[in-house]
Amino acid sequence: MLSALEVFTTVVVGVMVGVEFSVAFFVNPILDGLPGDNGLRGRTHGARLLGAVMPFWYIGSLVLVAVWAVAGRHHHDAGLVVTAAALLILSVIMSVLLLVPINNRVKTWNADGLPADWKQQMNRWDRFHYVRVAVIIAAFALLVGALG
Repeated sequence: MLSALEVFTTVVVGVMVGVEFSVAFFVNPILDGLPGDNGLRGRTHGARLLGAVMPFWYIGSLVLVAVWAVAGRHHHDAGLVVTAAALLILSVIMSVLLLVPINNRVKTWNADGLPADWKQQMNRWDRFHYVRVAVIIAAFALLVGALG
């Protein structure tokens, strides 16, 4: 049973990492290269869509890793799982304190009423997101290491 939990958790976290990596290194750069306000419209739509889904994915991933950590606390790789959980906690804290406030503003933007610093806010979100992606990649790598 523990093996199934380990594999399922690793897959859930890995797919989340893939989505966030894709947003950081492919989707947002593609959107930023579109003409006119098309990239901004794509980002506002993405903020609404992913802003509705990702909180559940992050918290769900953290819960799965916490269950794994408790269920496997006597295994030799428990430290890796606990460290991965700590990194996922850090990613949730980063999200709530740094990324969600910007995302909540972006969701409301339209081409007619943009704040003067909208590009700076997008760049700030991107920088925070790169760090968050690095954190969740590290958590994922620890989980993969704990599978062995």
